[in-house]
Amino acid sequence: MTRRLAIAVLALAGLFISTYLYLYKIGKIGTLACGTGGCEAVQLSPQSQFLGVEVALIGVVGYLALLVLAMACLIPRFAGRSWPLTLLLVLIAGAVLFTGYLKYLEFFVIHAICRWCVGSAVVILTMLALTTLEWRRSEERSG
Repeated sequence: MTRRLAIAVLALAGLFISTYLYLYKIGKIGTLACGTGGCEAVQLSPQSQFLGVEVALIGVVGYLALLVLAMACLIPRFAGRSWPLTLLLVLIAGAVLFTGYLKYLEFFVIHAICRWCVGSAVVILTMLALTTLEWRRSEERSG
């Protein structure tokens, strides 16, 4: 249960980061606490949208979904079932691939690094590691 709780806490942290970036993007926050200016360059670039949707909003919705699913994995009724954890792992793996694409854009297209985006990448990678470990443990118990 400790890993599952950590996954939920990380999803909450990711939700806070993406909400902060989205609030900046829609003009509710004047400047980003970044220190280098790279955050603004990334957030104001054309690549800050994916298929016409703000990447930060995709992060808000994605992390919210991961948080809800991670919380469901903590409920005893679902904790013994494999589908919530498997679905969580698949969604996180997809988020890691999307994050890799975004990191590529930062490094090779925008030529700026957003520290908040790096923080989000660390969060989602840590979630992937913990969820993979938890999924393997769950599979060993049931198999």
